[in-house]
Amino acid sequence: MRKRILFGLAAYALLAGAAWIWVSRDARAHIVASLADATPAEAGLVLGASPFRRDGDGPNRYFLYRIDAAGALFKAGKVRYLIVSGDRRDDGYDEPTAMRDALIARGAPPERIYRDAAGFHTRDSLSRAHLLFGQTDAIVVSQRFHAERAVFIARAHGLRYTGFAARDVEAYSGLRTFARETVSRIVALIDAFASERPPEGRRIALGADAPT
Repeated sequence: MRKRILFGLAAYALLAGAAWIWVSRDARAHIVASLADATPAEAGLVLGASPFRRDGDGPNRYFLYRIDAAGALFKAGKVRYLIVSGDRRDDGYDEPTAMRDALIARGAPPERIYRDAAGFHTRDSLSRAHLLFGQTDAIVVSQRFHAERAVFIARAHGLRYTGFAARDVEAYSGLRTFARETVSRIVALIDAFASERPPEGRRIALGADAPT
């Protein structure tokens, strides 16, 4: 029994290490952290996060830093539109609206911000940005570790997505974050080679259709 457990742990460690290296290797060249290095695109895809920490002790810096990065991209003219994609539930939890409101507070015009309320997972946000919003070369905005995973999945599906790395959150980094991201990268390998999920909803032309 003990040998089986050790073998299982060793196999998982090898798989996790391979997934981490594979994703980083393939995506790293397409992620930038400087506005000067960002290749212009029609839209920036801002990946969702809760505006507040899970422990209720103040704002979520992952959220704040993604908004800062997306606002800076728009202000610099690197993107014409912003798609804010996240989770919205019946209990009032609404990531896309929180992101939109925060961007408006930073000076982004509301008519340039489109909400996607069904970005429950990274793969969902990517598929919907492509299939519903018609984006084949968007700039993904998130922390570097997340942007790498998203760009890896997108480019595996033939999309020319790049990533803009928001400031990381050193105070929140640790074993829990690393473990969660390790599992997510294994899932990313599956997502990269699986068919895109057909999204529900009508197609939206940025600029022609009014933001939702």
